[in-house]
Amino acid sequence: MLPENYLEKVYAGFLGMNVGIRLGAPLEPNEWSYEKILEIHGDIRGYVKDYKTFSADDDANGPVYFIRALIDDARGRELTPQDVARAWLNYSREGIGMFWWGGDQISTEHTAYLNLKKGIPAPQSGSAEVNGIIMAEQIGGQIFIDTWGLLFPDNIQKAAEYAEIAASVSHDKNGLYGARFMAACISKAFSAKSIDDIIEAGLSVIPKDSTYYAVVKAVIDFYQKHPEEEDFRKCRQYLEKEWGYDKYTGVCHIIPNAGVCALALMYGKGDLARTVEIATMCSWDTDCNAGNVGTIAGVFAGLDGIPGHYRKPINDMIATSSVSGYLNVLDIPTFCKELAVLGYQVNGLEAPQRLAESVRNGEVYLDFTLPGSTHGLKTNNGFKTLLRPCSDVGIEEARGSLSVLFDRFIEGDSSKVFYKPFYRREEFNDEKYKPTFAPTAYSGQRVSAKVFMDKWQGGADVYLTPYIRNSFTKEDLKLAPVTLSHQQWLDIVFVIPETDGALIDEVGFIVESPSPADNRSFGKFYIGEFRIFGNADYSIDFAKQSVEFKCVTPFAHHRGEWALEDGFIKAAAGEEDASSFTGNYYGRALELEISFQPVSGKSHGVILRAIGTERYYWAGFDGNNQVSLIENNFGFKRLKTVPYGWKPEAIYDFKAVSKGTAVQVEINGELILDFDGLGNAYGMIGFGLLEKGETKVHRFHVKETNE
Repeated sequence: MLPENYLEKVYAGFLGMNVGIRLGAPLEPNEWSYEKILEIHGDIRGYVKDYKTFSADDDANGPVYFIRALIDDARGRELTPQDVARAWLNYSREGIGMFWWGGDQISTEHTAYLNLKKGIPAPQSGSAEVNGIIMAEQIGGQIFIDTWGLLFPDNIQKAAEYAEIAASVSHDKNGLYGARFMAACISKAFSAKSIDDIIEAGLSVIPKDSTYYAVVKAVIDFYQKHPEEEDFRKCRQYLEKEWGYDKYTGVCHIIPNAGVCALALMYGKGDLARTVEIATMCSWDTDCNAGNVGTIAGVFAGLDGIPGHYRKPINDMIATSSVSGYLNVLDIPTFCKELAVLGYQVNGLEAPQRLAESVRNGEVYLDFTLPGSTHGLKTNNGFKTLLRPCSDVGIEEARGSLSVLFDRFIEGDSSKVFYKPFYRREEFNDEKYKPTFAPTAYSGQRVSAKVFMDKWQGGADVYLTPYIRNSFTKEDLKLAPVTLSHQQWLDIVFVIPETDGALIDEVGFIVESPSPADNRSFGKFYIGEFRIFGNADYSIDFAKQSVEFKCVTPFAHHRGEWALEDGFIKAAAGEEDASSFTGNYYGRALELEISFQPVSGKSHGVILRAIGTERYYWAGFDGNNQVSLIENNFGFKRLKTVPYGWKPEAIYDFKAVSKGTAVQVEINGELILDFDGLGNAYGMIGFGLLEKGETKVHRFHVKETNE
């Protein structure tokens, strides 16, 4: 049996991980030494930098995407290293995002990726025999494994086993022991009575004669002699002297950082905030260490143990860096529900009905039932509207919703309350890990919200005007206003209007009440459910797009060169294939229309049902006088080829219609190819070249036709 509060503990652990990463990320070496952190920041008690939007680094990307090996491959059977290796290849864009691309034999992850690409399977891809002992024992062995611990609560052996399998793609020896240790600690934190219990569980799954075991024991011994919180700095000095980077070389060796993690857990004494603060103040790999111990302490302390000044800025959202821009708009409560459902599955159990029903792949479904959850909703006017989770609100009807205080509105006042389905470069402080985005909301889809109002005073009605924001013009497209009723639930439904090829970066409501100054509108309304669903019907006008994070919005590019020129995309492939992806990751039945202008080369086609860079269907010009449907499943296979004469520089209108297992391809209005037998049930869309060449894409239109 899993614990009754399993979902909440998963949520707390994942939030704790992100608190630690966000706190530690601005203070990574080499510039930020222990001494510099102490000099500039002293005793850290909160975030040292305010981010507009936090772009996740490898410490979050790995835990989010590498467990998809259980969804894509290891269904109904035990996990293998090669399953996780396929997730590495499939969700990473070569050379950008996901993890640190520091170079072959410099970055362990980059080295492992190149090994996999060359056909060296896991676990050989991460072995000391192939890469050398120093590369194999860098810190990456333990920083990607948090979610494996969350999947197996109080099952330390299974958590350690799966973490080792996952870590073996890129690491070996002490790198694997770190994975086992951290996963076991997270697993034990679900039921542990003390931090000592947690660390003991971690040590129980690694060899007693290992260096990893030795450094953790050394920290414990030091702590027992110097147990006061302020003694952590003495312990850090001890680590520098006996276990420092001068003794364990490479860019970021696991052993010194293992010592910091043990130190932070011991001196943090179970307090999440102090644990991640101490890990950060100790320097070395600050975001990695604070992230790992943040997961452990988050599970151990629970949601109530996460202080508001650490939780609020996260606002339940991180921007990840996979090939799927749709998945990169990561809503933390939704992800944790998906993770919890997966946890039930891998433990041979059936997920509770309410939890299972709340996971709705392919749509935005926000229900605010997790304590303190906001699902990333925002307001543009915090002076007049205050957003607060209200799982413990006094009004019974509004429990498990998001409260919105409207504070003394008069005529002329307005506030937005909105969800962000798409992000732009301007909303980030830096270029960290190059996230790309495909919107989670499109023209043609429906938006629904359940809203309850509790009005305390006011001389006029309170009404909500549904709106979306055009990301190109920054203008709000408003629909008909809805008047709220006191002490009643209303179901508000509207259709997202056409945006003429621009993307949508806000979906929500404008709050207004034209009350007189002597009787201002004052009260709350509650959002109990917010959905974006239904069939999309939209175009992408390239004249309204930008190159951001090295990609043309809203695409994620994998290899090749991509540029915007005079209202079209120019794509060029070198010696390898080049592909570009966008759209709903869970897209199913749809019509995709693309206008191609082949410039050079013999391969120009559309992409359908893509569940990653290594799993998709491609249909297009394949040679001088033919059209082919080709499956990429970690290698290319022609499924069907038909003759078709085409010429360079001419513009061809492709229409690919997919439904169920069937696909039809039309060119210039003529049915050219049809096939029944697609394996992928869903996936992204896009276009690409399978060999060297250049192409121009002039038109891109998507119409979903799901029943």
